[in-house]
Parts: sequence; structure tokens; C-alpha cells
Amino acid sequence: MMKNIAMKLARTKKGLSQAELADLVGVTRQTIGLIETGKYNPSIRLCIEICENLDVTLNDLFWEESNHG
Repeated sequence: MMKNIAMKLARTKKGLSQAELADLVGVTRQTIGLIETGKYNPSIRLCIEICENLDVTLNDLFWEESNHG
């Protein structure tokens, strides 16, 4: 699993701390931290909640470009 730098960038662009985003989506700050460091694989429902609160798409945050091609 890769670090989710895109999520961290989108969160900070919105001016939200990990704790604030966590409150908005109903998880702990630790969960947001784990997602951002690539140590937790969120459910699709949580991914959608995060995207809605950060005003981005699922592709923006969670799509990994393949190096095969």
C-alpha cells in the first residue's frame, strides 16, 4: 500500500487537521493518519465520505497509476 500524499495535500488545502477531517467522516484522527501513511485500507464508504468532505473524486485520492503499460 502506498502513502496517500494526495489525501494529505487535499486535506491541508481545505485547511483541515487530521482530527477535523476525522470528525467530519466519523472516524478517529488515528484512522486518518493511518490512511495517509498507507497503513490502513479504508472501506469504499469511508473513501467516498473523505472525498465528499475534501471536494475531490475517488480517482483524485485513491487511484494508483500503473507502471505497466
